[in-house]
Amino acid sequence: MSGAISFKQVSKVFPPDTHALNGIDLDVAKGEFMVVVGPSGCGKSTLLRLVAGLENPSGGKIEILGKNAQTLLPQERDLGMVFQNYALFPHLSVFENIAYGLKVRRESEPEIRQKVNLVAGKLQIEELLNRKPSQLSGGQRQRVALARLLVRDPSIHLFDEPLGNLDPQFRADMRTELARMHRANPRTTIYVTHDQAEAMTLGQKICVIRDGQILQTGTPDEIYNHPTHRFVAEFFGSPGAQCIHGRIEESEGQSLEFISESIRLPLPGNGLPCGSITLAIRPENWVITSPENGHLCGKVKRVENLGDHRVLEVAIDSTCVFVKSSRVDIKENTSLDLSLPYEHAHWFERYTGKRINF
Repeated sequence: MSGAISFKQVSKVFPPDTHALNGIDLDVAKGEFMVVVGPSGCGKSTLLRLVAGLENPSGGKIEILGKNAQTLLPQERDLGMVFQNYALFPHLSVFENIAYGLKVRRESEPEIRQKVNLVAGKLQIEELLNRKPSQLSGGQRQRVALARLLVRDPSIHLFDEPLGNLDPQFRADMRTELARMHRANPRTTIYVTHDQAEAMTLGQKICVIRDGQILQTGTPDEIYNHPTHRFVAEFFGSPGAQCIHGRIEESEGQSLEFISESIRLPLPGNGLPCGSITLAIRPENWVITSPENGHLCGKVKRVENLGDHRVLEVAIDSTCVFVKSSRVDIKENTSLDLSLPYEHAHWFERYTGKRINF
């Protein structure tokens, strides 16, 4: 796929001294669904507004379809945007809201009606076309905002937290709908969210931003299974990876051990450097085992029942670890022996958070 949107060392500073973006390098391929994810205030919405032409970069260069974005007015960028608050015209009917962009382009009335009815049918809002936005639920308004984008069919789709105001079940339904529509009609898409579930289920590629900087860009599998920064490991998952700070030391016989406040784990091989380090392990990667095969022994302090699985809080002296299990027989105060499959462990530099590969 050829590039459609390219950020080259892009920065954005808001007066007097708020650095929203710092040296962003990012390429979005033509037809790709890119999800930009991160905590509130990380700069992800600013990135989207730069593409839309609602803001100008303080430094660097943005290219859209091979052209310098600085030479393009917002209306010349062939893009559509859906906001969290829907941004519908309150005095216009649903039909008029959806048709607005087509009327601006001076398409004929028969063409407009045909396109609006087609998109309304796909989104199951035909019966709402004569209503005003004030007469709609949040989910219905979201579909109208989506229809307004789809009916124009621009080459670039921008979404700024579009599902943030919806209840959980409807959010899941709309994620499915958005993914289906993108498969049927691939358009270059940048989708901004703070929800890691949306990022994992929608994104062909995911870009993780924190404090105005990109920490990692990759496929959902790469982001989840090979995080390049401690923050990425902790951010993704339900719950995310647990980080335990400690150090690696040589034990008798020159074998290595990971030692934290109350955990000692023997390590295979000698590829890791001695000294301060952070171990990250996902709750689903702990193995409940027998005493003779366990690395650690602890007591269950709390059981969180999530229906199809349990999250167990296991106290190992003064350290608590979290373990996912489908077993229903484990109760509070049960003693558990745990082993750690080292191929699922992630190691990070203690103070920079960067991944250590060995």
